[in-house]
Amino acid sequence: MNIDVKIKLTRGASAPEYATADSAAVDLRAALEGESIVIAPGKRALVPTGIAISPERRDVVAVVAARSGLATKKGICLANGIGVIDADYRGEIGVALYNSSDEPFEVHDGDRIAQMMFLPIIRAEFEAVDTLDDTERGEGGFGSTGVK
Repeated sequence: MNIDVKIKLTRGASAPEYATADSAAVDLRAALEGESIVIAPGKRALVPTGIAISPERRDVVAVVAARSGLATKKGICLANGIGVIDADYRGEIGVALYNSSDEPFEVHDGDRIAQMMFLPIIRAEFEAVDTLDDTERGEGGFGSTGVK
């Protein structure tokens, strides 16, 4: 399934591309206009990407996720877990990075800092009730089923 997405580029950014024919997400790059920023250990930074989007459909969401290599090798993850870009948002996409390592991390202009994918939206219609249906698990949570 494909979707047309209009993109506005600023800060010298270029349009994101899929790395391979089967890539689920495009890489987002830092748009720092030739500069760089340093994220100290345990600190956060909002990194601009220089792109704003307008998807052709309103029943999709753009989701920003961490890059596994940065998270695993450098301890750089998203400060908010994932980023949600609603279909009606027209501002520049910023990526909130968090440095969970013990070393400062430098972000350079053009560095791949996150990835973005488009997913369908299923909207819930909530109904208030006094009880819920029973299941085997019930109210068990937070490790109640064990690790094996």
